[in-house]
Amino acid sequence: MQIPKLEDTYRLRCNVGRTEALLRVFTGLAILGAGVYFQSWVGLIGLVPLLTGLLKWCPLYRLLGVSTCTSRSKWNR
Repeated sequence: MQIPKLEDTYRLRCNVGRTEALLRVFTGLAILGAGVYFQSWVGLIGLVPLLTGLLKWCPLYRLLGVSTCTSRSKWNR
């Protein structure tokens, strides 16, 4: 029985494509901005799309086995 290496197990492989990542970043910033404007803590929800867009990795996509990242991307290794 082989034990997988830790870095292989927890590596963040790209599963969010370039266009979608940009949309997530802009959406996250808009939600955060609306939260600041309306002085509401609900704007913190904008951190989710912002971080997934910046990291180009979505944990929900990983669970579902979905990827919008192209195979030739330098992050998809």
